[in-house]
Amino acid sequence: MFVSGPVTARIFRSFETVAEEQELISIADYEAAARARVQPGALAYLDGGAGDEVTLRDNVAAWGRLAIRPRQLVPVGHRDTAVTVLGNVRPHPLIVAPMAFQRLAHPAGEAGTARAAAATGAVMCLSTLATTTPAALAQAVPEVARWFQVYVFSDRGVTRELVAQAVEHGYEALVVTVDLPVLGVRERELRTKVSAPVSEVHSAAAAGARGSLTPAEFTALIDPNLSWADVERLAAESQLPVIVKGVMTAEASRLAAAHGVRGLVVSNHGGRQLDTVLSGADALPEVVEAVGDRLDVLVDGGIRRGSDVIKALALGARAVMVGRPVLWGLAVAGVQGARRALEILLAELDVAMALAGAPKATDLDSSFLARAPWSGAP
Repeated sequence: MFVSGPVTARIFRSFETVAEEQELISIADYEAAARARVQPGALAYLDGGAGDEVTLRDNVAAWGRLAIRPRQLVPVGHRDTAVTVLGNVRPHPLIVAPMAFQRLAHPAGEAGTARAAAATGAVMCLSTLATTTPAALAQAVPEVARWFQVYVFSDRGVTRELVAQAVEHGYEALVVTVDLPVLGVRERELRTKVSAPVSEVHSAAAAGARGSLTPAEFTALIDPNLSWADVERLAAESQLPVIVKGVMTAEASRLAAAHGVRGLVVSNHGGRQLDTVLSGADALPEVVEAVGDRLDVLVDGGIRRGSDVIKALALGARAVMVGRPVLWGLAVAGVQGARRALEILLAELDVAMALAGAPKATDLDSSFLARAPWSGAP
């Protein structure tokens, strides 16, 4: 069972002194350090996947099946990582993915992640199942660029109230997650009997839940009958642009374009829903080809290196969402750890752009990529 709030500090082993214990210079270093510190039940939720975890592993492996075709003798003394998403110029393509229950990773929770995002110029996407409300996060970290991820509850009044908070408090977009009508078969969570106190998940409390719930019980609050008509209605009525998260095919992408949304996130929910679906890297080209310039396409899943980011941009993504690396950083060293994880990815992105001969992130296209010849490549 996991706990959160003030008690959460008990599940860590000296995370404040991690820098004294070892030098952490890569996302893999933070991953290993976080796994050594987080209590097993919390780790099962934060790190696990669905079924045999084939997709969970392949999310990472798929970026490795792409090789970079660098260009030489290109002036790269000045590099520009800026991208344009939903008509707004961002300093770089990293967006912090929506992740529930972040106090599992560290008592600072979502506010700590938002401070790390603000310090690095990243967009923070707040989950409906966060341990803070949209209003409270905006008040705590007003300087962060923020989106709000929407799970549509069966009690639509709760969803309307959350969206109203996001509109009132300066959120720039709504990200509707559509790949969780029911919870995937997550065996790690089942074995550790994970549950969480509703008192810290304000949206669930507003929906009438009480006590402690398992992830499946939280999911039961979500409307399993959500349809494209519902998405279209939200897009038509919302004062904010709507992005659909969880699209993996050309067919669904074309439907999204026909129902009024502004963007898509190619995502398999971090390998946590239906196992053996394609990785984000493998599904991305089909989606980009299907929608062309009609929608902004983003991708998540398995981003662990700055070189992964340039591969995503070369495949046609406008930006990438990063989840677990930020949580690993948060678990290890709070705000500073989450910030450091983002800084590592940004530093690697800058180096990868220079060595690939792409002085601007917007220069990247499919000509920079080839299928890798090494072991494991198809």
